[in-house]
Amino acid sequence: MKIKTEHLARTLNAGAHPVYWLSGDEPLLLQESADQIRRHHREAGFADRETYNVDRNFNWAHFRQSTGNLSLFAERKFVELRLHQAKLEDDGKLALADFLETGARDLVILISSPKLESSVMQTKWFKSIESRSVVIQVWPIDREGLPGWLERRMLRANIHPEPDALQILIDRVEGNLLAAAQEIEKLKLLAGTNDTIKLDVQTVMQVVADNSRYNAYQLVDAALLGNLARIQKILNGLQAEGVYPLVILGAITRELRILQPMVEKRENGQPLTSILQTSRIFFNRKQPVKAAVSRLSSPLIWELLKQARLVDQACKGICSANPWDELSMLLIRLSGSQVCTATTPCMI
Repeated sequence: MKIKTEHLARTLNAGAHPVYWLSGDEPLLLQESADQIRRHHREAGFADRETYNVDRNFNWAHFRQSTGNLSLFAERKFVELRLHQAKLEDDGKLALADFLETGARDLVILISSPKLESSVMQTKWFKSIESRSVVIQVWPIDREGLPGWLERRMLRANIHPEPDALQILIDRVEGNLLAAAQEIEKLKLLAGTNDTIKLDVQTVMQVVADNSRYNAYQLVDAALLGNLARIQKILNGLQAEGVYPLVILGAITRELRILQPMVEKRENGQPLTSILQTSRIFFNRKQPVKAAVSRLSSPLIWELLKQARLVDQACKGICSANPWDELSMLLIRLSGSQVCTATTPCMI
């Protein structure tokens, strides 16, 4: 069965399962979920633990030997498989299927892997595993979910933040949950007390470093939502991290090509709700995509794609323009704002 991380404790307490498969790309949440599963089974008597790092050269005979040599008086065993990629080779599929067929009650397998793609989850072999196991998909905490996540974590540490202090903390740790957890621990240690800690703006400004981490897709969503301040902050952050500008341009042009037929449908009178549904937009992206489809026009999208070619030339050194400046102007236009040029005066 498939569950969310917030339902893991309830699932563990409800009864034992032979296999737990953790997948996702958020290190902190993966680590904490794995620790929760290990702790639960250690308390249940699974004292013996073995760990295998699984790559393409992994010998599955070691796994078969480990899961097949329990005697009548052996201790309960906890076996971890840490996958380097989010799929199994044929030997691995067969070994895991054979283990599930044995119905061993003194063995538990914990598999951790990068995010599982839908194409993998739809395969026959994975559905067979899922029906007899627990699959936990660990999703990143987006900007909308980050305030609640941070506040709950701080309250557990007996820290009560002021609203403005919480907002600054969000800006400084967004996209980096590991840094967020470390900053909370640091604040608790600096306070040096078990009493309730009141966290104000001044303390956050003095103590918390800017550990925010962004990617090109967050930048695109900020542009779709028309958030100019966030666009510039993310763009500056990506430039400081040394991200190649063509990577960002690729994300922008891909989004424009996805939006173009959606905008055409809207212009032809199709309801926006129907467009989003038939286009299979993920829930966490509905808000930015909806805002963009409502605002953009087909001619503008074609203009933006034409402008993207100029950005591409700047990135490759074909023209003397600064690629980061060109990206900034492209994103500003995508956000629905005016760009000031020699031929286009500023709108005041």
